[in-house]
Amino acid sequence: MPVSMVLTLPKLPSRPDDSHKGSFGNALIVAGSRGMSGAAVLAGLGALRGGAGLTTLAIPVGVQSIVAGYEPSYLTVGLPEDASGRIALAASTEIFERAQQATAVAIGPGWGKSGELVELARVLYTQLDKPLIVDADALNALASLPEGLPATPPAPRILTPHPGEFSRLTGRDTAEIQADRESLAAAFASEHNLVVVLKGQGTVITDGQQAAINTTGNSGMATGGTGDVLTGLVVALLAQGVTPFDAAHLSVHVHGLAGDLAATELGKPGMTASDLPTYLGRAWRHLGSG
Repeated sequence: MPVSMVLTLPKLPSRPDDSHKGSFGNALIVAGSRGMSGAAVLAGLGALRGGAGLTTLAIPVGVQSIVAGYEPSYLTVGLPEDASGRIALAASTEIFERAQQATAVAIGPGWGKSGELVELARVLYTQLDKPLIVDADALNALASLPEGLPATPPAPRILTPHPGEFSRLTGRDTAEIQADRESLAAAFASEHNLVVVLKGQGTVITDGQQAAINTTGNSGMATGGTGDVLTGLVVALLAQGVTPFDAAHLSVHVHGLAGDLAATELGKPGMTASDLPTYLGRAWRHLGSG
């Protein structure tokens, strides 16, 4: 089936003056581990700057005070952890309970790797009946499942791999992927009934029937943590009721635009991922959504 190219950028939902925090959804982000608490913080900041009404970070209890102390605007939930400070499989009960109050969920930033996390990713992907964005270590966990991804997940799914992660998901080498990014991303999205955000220069966003190629962003964003900010931004738009393809498309554009605005003021070599949330606000204003 031919894939239609989308050239028009989606719009953010309106924000009437009589709105309240419940009007803009509840984003739940399951992230972080000992030594990677920053990934949870960056994802949380991305969700806040994406306009989510409420943002909750579910994190290992050992880093809860670090994450909570960075930013007062999000909520935190301490989860059971293993001996290495990673989220334990026993946390699944708490995550599912918290997810019932959420309108969208994100998993993966800063998880690290363990057998329990592989099982946690599998359970959340196959059983959680909420829109779910899967990033970073959760992608690698899913890639290690011998049965692969189900063809029909219980709710919308967005996967945000870079080429290396997409290689692990598909079994194709990165050179082959880079040579045919659009077609391979669209085929995978169609086969598994999900949205793929294949990151890199000219990020591809596709659900297998339609696709968009991003034109914003720059090499200053080639630094650790920028993908975590994007995950937060996508889950925020999902939480506000934006359709999965449109949420991914708009998030990638605004994320790259924030990077371009940051590069103009800071220079590419001096940019860090923690600069991006500040510039997200300016990017929304640039688009006339402020």
